[in-house]
Amino acid sequence: MLLLVLPFSRVARRLGDFVTPADPRVAQRAAATTPDQAATARTIGWAVRSAAPFMPFRSVCLQQAMAAHAMLRRRGIASVMHFGASPNDKRAIDAHAWLDAAGVKVTGYPIPRDMGEIACFV
Repeated sequence: MLLLVLPFSRVARRLGDFVTPADPRVAQRAAATTPDQAATARTIGWAVRSAAPFMPFRSVCLQQAMAAHAMLRRRGIASVMHFGASPNDKRAIDAHAWLDAAGVKVTGYPIPRDMGEIACFV
């Protein structure tokens, strides 16, 4: 919902620090933690992906990653939101967002094979 009323630059402030994929915090926050946190991350990923088709707005990879990120943050579980791009014949690039937390691939998987990771929110 935030993306409908606010510019992404304002929403981004709520997502964490914007870093390169090589930043050590990326691996640390995406790493496996407790079994309970992993189970919560899997459940949130399932809930977000299951609800996406029924939203009154287009809920694709970015919206799903943002929703899961917020839900995990409320539960005290660190996550990493990844952003990538790949060349496309029809337009300049294809962009994609995906989320990892507690050793779980939460949303945005599978990642297209030619997708290059550009940056992350930690």
